[in-house]
Amino acid sequence: MPQNQQTVTVSASEQRARELLPIPEVLAELLPGGGLARGSVVSVDGARSMLLSMIAAITAAGGYVAVIGQPHLSLHAAAEMGADLSRIATIDGAPGFDPVEVAAVLLDGLDLVVVGLGGVSVPPSRSRAVMARARAKGAALVVTDGRWSGVQASLTAQVADYRHLPFRHLGHGRIAGMSLSVEARGRGTRGSHARVDVVHLDDRVQLVAAGSSTTAPADSPTVRPVSLTVAN
Repeated sequence: MPQNQQTVTVSASEQRARELLPIPEVLAELLPGGGLARGSVVSVDGARSMLLSMIAAITAAGGYVAVIGQPHLSLHAAAEMGADLSRIATIDGAPGFDPVEVAAVLLDGLDLVVVGLGGVSVPPSRSRAVMARARAKGAALVVTDGRWSGVQASLTAQVADYRHLPFRHLGHGRIAGMSLSVEARGRGTRGSHARVDVVHLDDRVQLVAAGSSTTAPADSPTVRPVSLTVAN
C-alpha cells in the first residue's frame, strides 16, 4: 500500500447493495441514483407495462425474479418484452396467504422480488424489518397495490393514449403502441414527470422516451407496426 493512502473497508453486502439492476433506461433515469439498486425498495403502480418491462430486462440479463400475489400479471406480455420465463417464479397465494412474509423469505437468493399487497398498508415496524433484509441480501423489492412505509422511490404510470394502425379515425385499427405518463417521486427529492412510449422495436416490445422511435418510418425493419399484448 502506498504511504499515506487512506483505506475504507466495505462489507460485501454493502458493496452489492450499490449495484444497479438492468431496467429500461427511460425508467432508470427517473429513479434516485440512476437506476434500481440492489437492496432498495421501490413502489410501482399503475400501467403494468412499466413493471413488466423491469421484469423482462432483469431476466433477459440473467437475473431471477419472483412475483407474489399478482395472478393477473401477463407473462405473455413479459415474453413479448424479451423476458426469460424460466427465470420467473410466480406465487399466487391462498386463503390466509401473507405476501409480505413470502417476500421476506424469497429476498434470499433472488435479484428482484415483486409483491402485490392487495390494497393493504404494511405497518412501519414490519416494513423496516423487510427492508433491512433486502439490504442484507442484496435483492431489490418492488411493492405494488398497497402502501409501504419508507420506500426509496415510487413510480406511477397511467396510459396517456393508444396508437392504431392502419389509422383511419380515432380508435380504428390494431394497437401498434401506446404512451404512458409516468410520475416519479424519491425520498427527499422533488417529483418528476416523463412521457414514455411503448413500441415494438428490434423484434420486441420496449419502453423508450417519448418521440425517440418516431424518426424511423413505419415500414422500416427497426420499427414496425404489430399488435401488442396490452398490459395496462
